[in-house]
Amino acid sequence: MEEPNPSPDVKAVELSIAELMDEASGDLAIGELDSAVEKFRRCVALDTEFFDGWHALGMALMKTGHFPEAIKAGLRATQLRPNDQLAWSSLSMFYVRDHQITEAEAAGAKARILSWGGKIAKEEPSGPTPSNNANTP
Repeated sequence: MEEPNPSPDVKAVELSIAELMDEASGDLAIGELDSAVEKFRRCVALDTEFFDGWHALGMALMKTGHFPEAIKAGLRATQLRPNDQLAWSSLSMFYVRDHQITEAEAAGAKARILSWGGKIAKEEPSGPTPSNNANTP
């Protein structure tokens, strides 16, 4: 006796973050905003350190008019990458849409500093640091 085939709309395997991002971006492109938001939320639930997911979630939430939630997602993106100009520019836009002009100007100023080559946060050096001991070979 053969096993019954699952219905085509049931997915047998959990989608990877990359697949979810692709699907969510496709949904966003065709105007399926609520579906995109749900998929971006799943991405950041799977990896809370996923910058692209937080940034995309913020943009999708802004497009759906959920400005306070977009701001929270934008803030998380700037926490993950404090020297990312696009993250600060987007956060500024989220604040503007929520009529928080002072906060929008502050985020916009950080984006401008970054555009001039400045830094918002000190970046940690990667790898071992050189020793200050002159006697060490």
